[in-house]
Amino acid sequence: MVRTDPTVPAPKVPNVAAPTPEQLQSVRGTLRSARRLKTEVLGGLVVALALIPEAIAFSIIAGVDPRLGLFASFTMAVTIALVGGRPAMISAATGAVALVIAPLVKSHGVDYLIAAVILAGIFQIVLGLSGVAKLMRFIPRSVMVGFVNSLAILIFMSQVPDLLGVPWLVYPLVALGLVIVFGLPKLTRAVPAPLVAIVVLTLIAVVASVEVPTVGDKGALPESLPSLLVPNVPFSLETLQVIFPFALAMAFVGLLESLMTAKLVDDVTDTRSNKSREAWGQGVANIVTGFFGGMGGCAMIGQTMINVKASGARTRISTFLAGVFLLILVVALGDVVAVIPMAALVAVMIFVSWATFDWHSVQPRTLKMMPRSETLVMVATVIVVVATHNLAIGVGVGVLVAMVLFARRVAHFVTVERTVASINGQETASYVVDGELFFASSNDLYTQFEYALDPEHVIIDMHASHLWDASTIATLDAITDKYHKHGKDVKIIGLNDASTLMRERLKGNLGAGN
Repeated sequence: MVRTDPTVPAPKVPNVAAPTPEQLQSVRGTLRSARRLKTEVLGGLVVALALIPEAIAFSIIAGVDPRLGLFASFTMAVTIALVGGRPAMISAATGAVALVIAPLVKSHGVDYLIAAVILAGIFQIVLGLSGVAKLMRFIPRSVMVGFVNSLAILIFMSQVPDLLGVPWLVYPLVALGLVIVFGLPKLTRAVPAPLVAIVVLTLIAVVASVEVPTVGDKGALPESLPSLLVPNVPFSLETLQVIFPFALAMAFVGLLESLMTAKLVDDVTDTRSNKSREAWGQGVANIVTGFFGGMGGCAMIGQTMINVKASGARTRISTFLAGVFLLILVVALGDVVAVIPMAALVAVMIFVSWATFDWHSVQPRTLKMMPRSETLVMVATVIVVVATHNLAIGVGVGVLVAMVLFARRVAHFVTVERTVASINGQETASYVVDGELFFASSNDLYTQFEYALDPEHVIIDMHASHLWDASTIATLDAITDKYHKHGKDVKIIGLNDASTLMRERLKGNLGAGN
């Protein structure tokens, strides 16, 4: 028996601090930890399994062969894992991009689509390097909610053609698929419910020899690795005119959804990401995707949440492996994927639509509490997106409506108080202007003064206000000019330094103020 001497102090056990959220994002640190590496590997595998049905479904939305969506998901995930600015975020073929490019595929074919994807990547690199990520702060939350809700509506609408003019057996299969994708997560989340729905419905269709439309009817699946190619389109101004609007819309929509998803991952992981790097990284990924014959893509909110929240992944390893596992699965199991009934994909996409929609935003209680202007912005965004099938136009209109309503609301916050008293033995009218003065609020400022009734001496105190633009300077010029026409002396006091500099630079140089 070993005896210990109580007089000898026990050896101190070093305190090993738990890794910080930033340290958990380290690839090198994860490779040294078997537990963390296992989390990354399993996270990548689960995401790959979940990507297969959605990549195929989004390909069908875009009107291209499923292999274009699958190749895009592979190249996007692998490339963004290396160059992106948000570790553990998943980029692949998405519904948002599919909806933008679908009209181009229908009118001009796949080669023009690939050319548009490459051009969109170039646009994204330029936008990323020019600091477009910083503009995300100017997109109101109500516009983002409208963006998400309209995307959900368009995804649902895109499934309607696959429910019309089909064998009646499609409907019970879709119903069963919906039961699985909605019900299974309540029992277990060990396996993605969309994948289970596809497996079950495929087995039923094969075993029972059910004659329903399948994925194989939509086009051939890949039997080999993707290869480099150059789109077979004329390198002319006419081609540029065709693909330019689609590429620009794809670049904007892709960056918008990617940066929104990056912000969400930042909140979930309590870390910060490099938004500018993520922006140009999306461009690099789309260029690579285009030259490998993919349909392009951007960050995916659903798969990213599977990776980060459900699986607990934190590094680029999981994103990289998601792409690698995806390619292995589709190339090795291509014949199996071809017999998947379309009914299964319709059920999955209906679930994606339901899960994407922000139901809280349309609850009566929320609408009652929310300012009417916020609700109007959200509704305007949704209406424009659904009417035009263009997410970029809808977001642009939403931001414009938000700006107008904000300017209108802020304009009413300016107040003017008038007092008349004797100052240094002279009867003087004193005005105190309180509020932010810009083009919307300063126009009403001109009417707040008693030009004819005021005594000969007038003081306008601006200590509680700020001048924001030339419209306000012009209004102040108009006010002082009108007092001078009435033969009265007016002094403007209390301007802060920035407002004083602006007024000194522009005073008297703007023409008639009113």
